[in-house]
Amino acid sequence: MNIKFECHSIADLAEAAEILTSGFGALRVFAFYGEMGAGKTTFISAIVKELGSEDSVQSPTYSLVNEYLTRKGERIYHFDFYRMKSEDEAFESGAMDLIDSGAWCFIEWPERIPTLLPDQFVKVNISKLKESRILKMELSA
Repeated sequence: MNIKFECHSIADLAEAAEILTSGFGALRVFAFYGEMGAGKTTFISAIVKELGSEDSVQSPTYSLVNEYLTRKGERIYHFDFYRMKSEDEAFESGAMDLIDSGAWCFIEWPERIPTLLPDQFVKVNISKLKESRILKMELSA
């Protein structure tokens, strides 16, 4: 499944989050690609809200992972691998246990850990345009 969605405002992200959370069946690992400032964390915030969490979403740039809970008690993991110097560092951090847990996982800067990603995940590419963002969501190859 390939989905292309254009967001003209932050309000559009709620619809995009609904499409993402319902459009890929049982898949729970989502890898977010895009340049610095593209809106990865902002989109993840909308997704976390769509999943029923009232937690405040912030980029885990320094902590590596943030955990959020839905009102039903489901765990959501939000990773940021921007500061990773190697895949070994990510592996040794225990991040793979969380990614393999079956919980919702949203990964920023997945290009830093390409061989550690599961066989199947959803790729989310975010491109900045002048007045909008293009979100492309597709299954990994």
